[in-house]
Amino acid sequence: MNSASDADASAFDPIDFLERAVPVASNDGVEEMRDLLVETLEDAGFDPEVDGAGNTLASKGAADPDTHLVLNTHIDTVSPHVPFRRDGDVIRGRGSCDAKGPLSALLAAFVAVEPASDARVTLAVTPDEEVLSTGAHALDVDSDMYVVGEPTNLDVCTAAKGRFQGTLTLSGVASHAAEPQSGVNAVFALERALSAIRSYDEGREEHPALGSATLTPTTVEGGDSTNQVPAECRLVLDRRSVPPETAAAFRDGIESAVREAVPDDVGVSFDLTDRPTPFLEAFATDEDHELVETVAEASRRAGGSGDVRPFTAATEASYFSPAPVVVFGPGVLADEEGAVAHAEREYVRVEDVRTAAAALTDAAAELVGR
Repeated sequence: MNSASDADASAFDPIDFLERAVPVASNDGVEEMRDLLVETLEDAGFDPEVDGAGNTLASKGAADPDTHLVLNTHIDTVSPHVPFRRDGDVIRGRGSCDAKGPLSALLAAFVAVEPASDARVTLAVTPDEEVLSTGAHALDVDSDMYVVGEPTNLDVCTAAKGRFQGTLTLSGVASHAAEPQSGVNAVFALERALSAIRSYDEGREEHPALGSATLTPTTVEGGDSTNQVPAECRLVLDRRSVPPETAAAFRDGIESAVREAVPDDVGVSFDLTDRPTPFLEAFATDEDHELVETVAEASRRAGGSGDVRPFTAATEASYFSPAPVVVFGPGVLADEEGAVAHAEREYVRVEDVRTAAAALTDAAAELVGR
């Protein structure tokens, strides 16, 4: 994983890479996009590797560093693929802002920075952030700090809520609807369960950066026949958590709260949705940390806002915490007209990509450079 020459670094153009990357569909598979990334790194003088989980990795600097900075983002996108086109200063198409625009800026910084003799920088690009994050979960990189590329409008995001999902099951006893007293109606129990859900966070202290957690019922089903007392009712819950709540703590807490609320003859269970990787839990980095202040100041110097705020979506930054981590990049999740990322109108501004590249290059040089 050798470093690039100064000539290679100065020759790398993030917009040229972005215009090659956005046309490559990476919603149903990332192989072609990963090949482009590997080829780009090789052309810049590096020897990247793809690990068993599909992560693309390249490093330079000390083998046993005192300071190690990881630049991370992902190459997969959501469906369907939206074709590339350029309208003046705007690049449109699926992945333009989420997250090939941020990837382009991170690449520029990685190619340009020359680590100090006791420092190291690693580019770690994951393959399935939009789905299960198996790549990020398997990522074996020990680092002091992380920058995660996502569309933040050049703001520096230091925290994000987590997202848990699970199914609450209320169990009763089926009987003929003509004799409802002979059964236990699970749907009737839903009334008290919903009351417990509404009041679940009452009295909880807000997180200073992220505010209150949210708990939202999203789908409900129950009963098997229109003339039968329903023996079961299932309710899916969406939890947007704040530190320090974990998925396991939420599971136990909500099950206990509902158990206390419903009649004793109703069974209660709450099961987190089965998945092969951990849920993306909430994270928060101290706003006074050197990483935060350095990236924010670099963003301002390059022409970005440098504002420090929470990120509104879940990201793989969750897997890197409690190490200091910030989320940063060009593009927006939504604008005044509506959704941008994951939408048919996805776009990123060329000027913002160049600004992000300049800011990240500046920040990386200050954090780990000579």
